Amino acid sequence: MYAILDIETTGGKFNEEGITEIAIYKFDGHSTIDQFVSLVNPEKPIQEFVVKLTGINNKMLRNAPKFYEVAKRIVEITKDVTLVAHNAEFDTRILKTEFDRLGFDYKRNSICTIELSRKLIPDEKSYSLGKLCKSLGIPMSDRHRASGDALATVQLFKLLLNKDINKDITQNSIKYFDNRNIKNKINAILDSIPVKMGVYYIHNHEGRVIFIGRGNNLKSEVTKLFLKQSKRALKVQERVDKVTYQFSGNELFNRLKYHIELETLKPKYNFKKKKKLTVQQFSHPDFIIQLNGREVEENGLILIENNEVVGYGYTNLAFQESKISILKSILTPIENKDLAKSIVKNYLNNNSVSKIIRL
Repeated sequence: MYAILDIETTGGKFNEEGITEIAIYKFDGHSTIDQFVSLVNPEKPIQEFVVKLTGINNKMLRNAPKFYEVAKRIVEITKDVTLVAHNAEFDTRILKTEFDRLGFDYKRNSICTIELSRKLIPDEKSYSLGKLCKSLGIPMSDRHRASGDALATVQLFKLLLNKDINKDITQNSIKYFDNRNIKNKINAILDSIPVKMGVYYIHNHEGRVIFIGRGNNLKSEVTKLFLKQSKRALKVQERVDKVTYQFSGNELFNRLKYHIELETLKPKYNFKKKKKLTVQQFSHPDFIIQLNGREVEENGLILIENNEVVGYGYTNLAFQESKISILKSILTPIENKDLAKSIVKNYLNNNSVSKIIRL
């Protein structure tokens, strides 16, 4: 679970800034489940250059709540979550400074989307939020206002989660929050699994992925695993600490994600069965496969260039699909070309897709 936030401040000397606006979106890895957005009276004047940048002035904040009046809500919405921000060092420092003034020891684990973007989307000209979102085709509104920037960070983080094929983000978050003392752990886990198509990941108490599964109904598949009495299934049940999942939106993505991540993560309790590859040439060397996305008005895309599967991902804007440079930045790259090609080719031989776009 994550709390994606953005904070606007008065500016001024280091550790003397005051919060003027805060936006927090609680994000479960798939959608926003709670939110808190508020102007804040910093009880000090705003620097003139900040007024010009954000549009927030001293008059707007006269009747806004002071920080101590919103502190309880911030604690509640960020309890047992990982904070996510673009330049997390700044936002977490500002929060901690405000809580220190109240005499409250505020500690949360954090993830910086700048650092993640540099790792997962290399070679971008700029990693500022505005320029990066423009490069990736992520729409932004109310730039330099807390809600607008936080919502853009939600979309960026969602993309980064999808591109993180090693599952470092999820595994590190789980390792930090050790849930071994939860009563009726497995029942609680099953209650949280949705009835949707996707790939699921069984984590141990260190956050490590020890088993991967997939299905058209995630709840049903996880339930079946927890009811099995085989030696392997019992070991998984004994060691499970958390189950995470990713929706796929279509069967081809389900197959691709499952087999590629088996190769990448090598979970301890999956069968080590070598997939037999039947690699054939595509009928056209350069094209895009369009499939259903995970939600309404989203497309799942697979890019084929020079008869190889370049990558797969999701878009909800037409210009993201029409500009190959933007599309390549969004897509999750594929390293095992032969495996991906075999899966995609076999699927196309036996199934129809929404659309084929020849390049």
